Amino acid sequence: MAAEKGITPGQLALAWVLSRGNDVVPIPGTKHVKYLEENVAATRVELSPADLARLDAVFPVGAAEGMRYPDMSTVHR
Repeated sequence: MAAEKGITPGQLALAWVLSRGNDVVPIPGTKHVKYLEENVAATRVELSPADLARLDAVFPVGAAEGMRYPDMSTVHR
């Protein structure tokens, strides 16, 4: 889909996160100016309702749900 729109996958991902609402804020990290510029350019990517529906079909709400890190409270040293 990113290639179809002439953008990078990272820009598509950031544009999607930005479309989720004013209470959702992406925090991309980078060590290179090239990627910083790419990230900023994602704010100009327009996703149509059809684009958003297509992305939602591929990555539905709850698909990334769960613990970010394993529970380390039970690890004994």
